[in-house]
Amino acid sequence: MKVGFLHSLIRKEEKFLIDEFNKRNEIELVMIDDRKISFNLGKDVFDYDAVIERSINHSRALHALTLYEQGGVKCINSSKVATICGDKLLTSAALAKNGIPQPEVRIAFTETSAIEAMEDIGYPVVLKPAVGSWGRLLAKINDRDAAEAILEHKTVLGTYHHSIFYIQKYVEKDGRDIRSFVVGGQCIAAIYRESPHWITNTARGAKAVNCPINNEIAEMSVQAANAVGGGVVAVDLFETKNGYEVNEVNYTMEFKNSIDTTGVNIPGHIVDYVIQTAKGA
Repeated sequence: MKVGFLHSLIRKEEKFLIDEFNKRNEIELVMIDDRKISFNLGKDVFDYDAVIERSINHSRALHALTLYEQGGVKCINSSKVATICGDKLLTSAALAKNGIPQPEVRIAFTETSAIEAMEDIGYPVVLKPAVGSWGRLLAKINDRDAAEAILEHKTVLGTYHHSIFYIQKYVEKDGRDIRSFVVGGQCIAAIYRESPHWITNTARGAKAVNCPINNEIAEMSVQAANAVGGGVVAVDLFETKNGYEVNEVNYTMEFKNSIDTTGVNIPGHIVDYVIQTAKGA
């Protein structure tokens, strides 16, 4: 079986996955550097049984997956999952369509309508870029003065993506949220991400602590994964007085801080799923 490994930089997660693939004697792993590949549309012939995507750049990942799938290759994750999870607006729309609880979200396209949406929700709110990761360029907005200043900066200095205003009701997390890991329709592990800062991404310094999986976490995580197309995803959950709410779903998930923390061989589960997908199981 030949598996393509689409990557950018080789981080710890990629090293863990490569080690797991190398333990499987039936796998021929082919490294595909997204900085070096090119495609010949309509003429490419691929001999991969599957491609696993681990690119850092969302645009490269999405377009490469689309082209591999067009050539008949099974991809993990699929271009559909990459499209939805790579855009917070599309993720929230998919969650809403499937009735999955999430913080209140408003979408606006102008500064004026964004201000109106924020004041209708009530401060504080969180303003996020629709496309982005690692907790970057998030803004907690506590009043109208801050809203007007930040929106003006985004309008004047931002790219196209920053002209789409994704506004989320601020959720008081009491210093932590939950990240769960779903592989092939099963919630295999979860961590608390603890931080005194309101942004609890581990990329921003949050501490990973094991989170025992209860039925509600497992069920909501799998439902959220299914809503975006399934596969291998990480689901970010808030604990609220009304129960769990889904914040985001991530399709090129990071897990280096979660293997020892949970005692779960996360890369092993991923490799097993890739093999099952390649076999059509």
